[in-house]
Amino acid sequence: MALESAGGSIIAMLAELMVEPVGRQFRYMFCFNNFVEEFKEQKENLALALDGLQKEVEAAERNAEEIKKGVKKWMEDANSKIEGAKPLENEIGRNGKCFTWCPNCMRQFKLSKALAKKSETFRKLLENSTKFTKVSDIAHPQPIEFLPSKEFTSSKSSEEAFEQIMDALKDDKVNMIGLCGMGGVGKTTLVKEVGRRAKELQLFPEVLMATVSQNPNVTDIQHQMADKLGLNIKEKSTNAGRADRLWQRLKQVEKMLIILDDVWKYIDLKEIGIPFGDDHRGCKILLTTRRTNVCSSMKCQQKVSLRELPEKEAWDLFRINAGLLDGHPTLNTVAREVARECQGLPIALVTVGRALRDQSALQWELACRQLKESQFARMEQIDEKNNAYTCLKLSYDYLKLQETKSCFVLCCLFPEDYDIPIQDLTRYAVGYGLHQDAEPIEDARKRVSVAIENLKDCCMLLGSETEEHVKMHDLVRDVAIHIASEEYRFMVKAGLGLKKWQWTGKSFEGCTTISLMGNKLAELPEGLVCPRLKVLLLEVGYGLNVPQRFFEGMKEIEVLSLEGGRLSLQSLELSTKLQLLVLIMCECKDLIWLRKLQRLKILSLKRCLSIEELPDEIGELKELRLLDVTSCEGLRRIPVNLIGRLKKLEELLIGDRSFKGWDVVGCDSTGGMNASLTELNSLSQLAVLSLWIPKVECIPRDFVFPVSLRKYDIIFGNRFDAGRYPTSTRLILAGTSFNAKTFEQLFLHKLEFVKVRDCEDVFTLFPAKLRQGLKNLKEVIVHSCKSLEEVFELGEADEGSSEEKELLSSLTLLKLQELPELKCIWKGPTRHVSLQNLVHLKVSDLKKLTFIFTPSLARNLPKLESLRISECGELKHIIREEDGEREIIPESPRFPKLKKINISFCSSLEYVFPVSMSPNALPRDGIIKFPRLRELSLWLQSNYSFLGPRNFDAQLPLQRLTIEGHEEVGNWLAQLQVRNLYFSTNLNCQLR
Repeated sequence: MALESAGGSIIAMLAELMVEPVGRQFRYMFCFNNFVEEFKEQKENLALALDGLQKEVEAAERNAEEIKKGVKKWMEDANSKIEGAKPLENEIGRNGKCFTWCPNCMRQFKLSKALAKKSETFRKLLENSTKFTKVSDIAHPQPIEFLPSKEFTSSKSSEEAFEQIMDALKDDKVNMIGLCGMGGVGKTTLVKEVGRRAKELQLFPEVLMATVSQNPNVTDIQHQMADKLGLNIKEKSTNAGRADRLWQRLKQVEKMLIILDDVWKYIDLKEIGIPFGDDHRGCKILLTTRRTNVCSSMKCQQKVSLRELPEKEAWDLFRINAGLLDGHPTLNTVAREVARECQGLPIALVTVGRALRDQSALQWELACRQLKESQFARMEQIDEKNNAYTCLKLSYDYLKLQETKSCFVLCCLFPEDYDIPIQDLTRYAVGYGLHQDAEPIEDARKRVSVAIENLKDCCMLLGSETEEHVKMHDLVRDVAIHIASEEYRFMVKAGLGLKKWQWTGKSFEGCTTISLMGNKLAELPEGLVCPRLKVLLLEVGYGLNVPQRFFEGMKEIEVLSLEGGRLSLQSLELSTKLQLLVLIMCECKDLIWLRKLQRLKILSLKRCLSIEELPDEIGELKELRLLDVTSCEGLRRIPVNLIGRLKKLEELLIGDRSFKGWDVVGCDSTGGMNASLTELNSLSQLAVLSLWIPKVECIPRDFVFPVSLRKYDIIFGNRFDAGRYPTSTRLILAGTSFNAKTFEQLFLHKLEFVKVRDCEDVFTLFPAKLRQGLKNLKEVIVHSCKSLEEVFELGEADEGSSEEKELLSSLTLLKLQELPELKCIWKGPTRHVSLQNLVHLKVSDLKKLTFIFTPSLARNLPKLESLRISECGELKHIIREEDGEREIIPESPRFPKLKKINISFCSSLEYVFPVSMSPNALPRDGIIKFPRLRELSLWLQSNYSFLGPRNFDAQLPLQRLTIEGHEEVGNWLAQLQVRNLYFSTNLNCQLR
């Protein structure tokens, strides 16, 4: 029998040999080892290429860039082929070295042939990898300044200016437009509305905006534009280098609108890096200015004037902000006089109106007299009407609380058009003594926030692109500086780009506060006599040595902020009243002298790269409430029990590329003593924490974070996301396993933001026992977790539980990417889940996902704005037709705010949205409405339909329709027409 079996194998082998060329037959039979070597070499080369590309991808993702689909597909293929070759490798090890006609010879022949085929596959893949000149594209940030603005108030003047600008933007002969008007008339608000409308109408692929200001800073303008493009130019050390990068990036854009706000004099666009005119015919510039001669010097082909409001429109705006009703003729008479004194300036009308809201008739009369009699001093370099300043000063006088007034004048310490961090304002307020000694910093922050809201309410402060910053209109800032210098003895020379010291010895004798931030002073006097000085904000060149005796004449100083330079802390030994010390990018030495500053409440050493070790003497600062060593990249050692001795510490910030040498047993790898996370549990008042913990091994057994924590930003594992000041509760897990107890403890602290990446041993991200923690989640981002099978395990509610539609009710963003084993997003009944606040949903590369929403979830998505789905090959339904309890959809889904739908590479999808067969589920007119849908982009791999399972009418007010990738795309469009879809008149339709 064995002989017969062998004979059969030989016959089969001979049959295979007959179809192979003679030379190849010989090699398969007698060159087995050569095939093995070639296979190993090609596999190793491919693995190296994959590893190199993986590192490039990780670097790109850390820079928030979008990885090209082709790169992702190649990496998947390469990984798959390498994994698929493992059985061949095992077979190599088992193959016998038999050179006779026997079954082993037959196996060797087949194995040689398989190895040759696999080697060729590896070689072709490797060859294809050389085509990737770059692995990613810049992911554009949300253009926040062009979102609908509450500040935009339509008037006849603004409508006329708006129409003129929009006409000029559509005119190919016009590429430079100037909007001119006096300060406070509403130029910035108008051009933001222009930018928003231009984006909405798809007039330009790119709309960028940068503030120029009275003292232009080229570097700052470059960074503003680069940030909005998602372009990293921080590594470039010169303006010319940054300009070149910006120039090359902008040249890639076929058409763009660049808005330059608050231009005071001619600016060289090439110096910034803006290609214009003959260098870029598709670039249009819209600038705003107070000075008509700027429009001439910049060669504006179209000049547009924004005038003050006429009396009727001015009165309407004033009356609304003052809360006046028509039924008060006596009050309205004096109010009209007050409104006239505002002389049609929106900023004055709004601030004065809100200041006098709910005031008595006597106060109205007093305010009217003040406005008429005031001789408010004209301000340096400003050629405007005095009444604008008088009105703003009156608004300041009518602020009810001294705290609000103090916060207002503190805002003028920052440079013009500066994004003012609320965090910095809070710290200055604490150091300035605007809070009680026993008051927690968090309470001080709340009071500053209340003051800011009061100032916003009366338009004396403006919102910024983030909730953590505010802005001050430059006209308002001029008034604030005047008030601060007259009433508080401030001297403000911030943001002027000064390099030389311009003041004599007695210039500062009466000053209580000096702001010289936003300069690059290359020299300082040996010492200053400032007997009353309490606050000094100073920025100097990075190579400048601060004189040893510079601070000797500042015995009363309580707040010191120094950016740049080199400083010996010994020079502060006499400054014993210091309560706040901020050193930024400063080369510090002699830190041991910090022990002399026993009143210190806030110590911030941000981006001080020269610091390698914190002195143990910092532990002697018994009044310290906040310690910040953010981005101190050279920091290697924090002595054991230094942190644990700071019993009053409320905020500890050691995140973003700072200290990572946490030790479990109190001894680091070099043999020196190092800090342990257990010290945090000695801080009973710790409320705010920022940490980077690179390895799980750094976490002591049974360690849990302090229960006093209210805000935190904690990164476990690889740092792919920059740390930040904790304004909420955020947890990042990257390339690490995690201690379940630690994770559970964080949930008890109302976790709001979660990012998880490359955690291969996670099967369920949010197990059922943590369901109560789901109530506070706002953002969940999960990426590249190879084993993850479900995101939310819901389980059953406890008996007698009162939770009703509470789980995930705060969630606004859900992003799931590259999760090959994910079978479902929600596991278990969803009747207690509400996605009422979900705004953005993105799912990508989820190979095993078959549906996204259950019927009960889809029933309530009132805020959903964008739906992006790609590379979900098994996805059949976006909304499953039945939930786990066989509940059929009772009504057609409604999406009142849905603006964008993007679906690509979903080959199993049957239709986009299901509609119930029941006539009761349809609107009376039988048309399914998507009232806000503006963009529909579909990459068809199958001929699925928009609504299903049968034809229905739908109303889509689209502005952009893109259908790609299917040979029957024309039939699909015809299907839309059959269904009587109603498109907007300015529809941009692309069919490929």
